[in-house]
Amino acid sequence: MITVAIITRRLKEGKTYEDFRKAWYHTVGFGTPSILRTMINVSDPREITVMGFIETDPGGFEAEANIDVSQRLANPLDDVIELDIDRRFGILLSEDDFSAEGGIEYKPPAIGGKETDLKEFMDQLQHVAGVIAATAKKRDAAKGAENTSESG
Repeated sequence: MITVAIITRRLKEGKTYEDFRKAWYHTVGFGTPSILRTMINVSDPREITVMGFIETDPGGFEAEANIDVSQRLANPLDDVIELDIDRRFGILLSEDDFSAEGGIEYKPPAIGGKETDLKEFMDQLQHVAGVIAATAKKRDAAKGAENTSESG
């Protein structure tokens, strides 16, 4: 299973991509194949989107999600980005290569040449949705505790 996270943040006025990268950069690996790709919006250079592709099994996803939460809490981006963050999560359903010229024959969804079992996919999707909701709740509670202790 390959989970996909697409996180879009906007730099605060006067902050740079390098400021963001220094605050965002993970200093602890996920322990599984993980590729994170970063792009800057051509229409708004202050908008940064990170797309993460993390290969895991459904049972291991929770551990990776918790690593990311602990990294974000240990390395907050609050000084660099605006408060609004767009988070989208999913599971990779298919890889399609349309590089060839000319006609391309239809193929069912597949990853790495292995056809996707849509029932299994939907079960994994439901599991990952539950883990993400629980992890977000944990992250928000920890951030709330930080904000309470800072202001109190």
